[in-house]
Amino acid sequence: MSAPAHDAQQGHSGEDFDLTLLNRIASRMSTAAPLQEVLRDVVEFVTAVVKCDSCMVYVLENDELVLRASKNPHPEVVDRLKMKVGQGITGWVAEHREPVAVAQGAFRDPRFKVFNELPEDRFEAFLSVPVVSGGRLVGVINVQDRAQHLYSKREISLIATVGFLAGAEIERARLESENLQLSGELETRKVVERAKGILQRDLKINEEEAYLTLQRESRQRRKSMKEVAEALVLSEELKRKR
Repeated sequence: MSAPAHDAQQGHSGEDFDLTLLNRIASRMSTAAPLQEVLRDVVEFVTAVVKCDSCMVYVLENDELVLRASKNPHPEVVDRLKMKVGQGITGWVAEHREPVAVAQGAFRDPRFKVFNELPEDRFEAFLSVPVVSGGRLVGVINVQDRAQHLYSKREISLIATVGFLAGAEIERARLESENLQLSGELETRKVVERAKGILQRDLKINEEEAYLTLQRESRQRRKSMKEVAEALVLSEELKRKR
């Protein structure tokens, strides 16, 4: 009689862990954190749910899946590695919005796509789960193992739940990041236009020559166009004050 009681206790303990973890996720996802912080949290929670050798999070941007976070440090490919929806297992999951679990020989799956930059491409087990928010695909979570691993229904369900809870927050953070980038680009254009006007007036040159002058100064001084333009505008403002 003791064995069933022990099993029941383990099951109850597992359920308690799942609920505690999901409560932590829900709480963390409501903090309106920046995108990279949200993605780091997703990796942390997924690796708490499933012991794995690799965990990667792809975010859908302009019809492409972009690798934005990884359990293993990949500075050379994070934010650079991209794939089309429908490309590889990850792209298949994004296209069909269904999880894929391969217990062994994942790299032999006909849908698999090899990226030479990623050592994970030779891992045996592969689990890929879509991240959806409001019926819209947001990204894909991938989990990989060097050894064979049969992913349980619980593991797949929990990662899908992590994706569901994180989906809206990833989308919010991504849009916020895009807005900040657009705002920064607009600000850069404004200051560059002002600097071009100053150069055209002072050097008696046309708009294209003024732009090329700023570009040349940017390269020579190893400063961004915005920094060069801001310095020129500041100098002009100081002259006026004198």
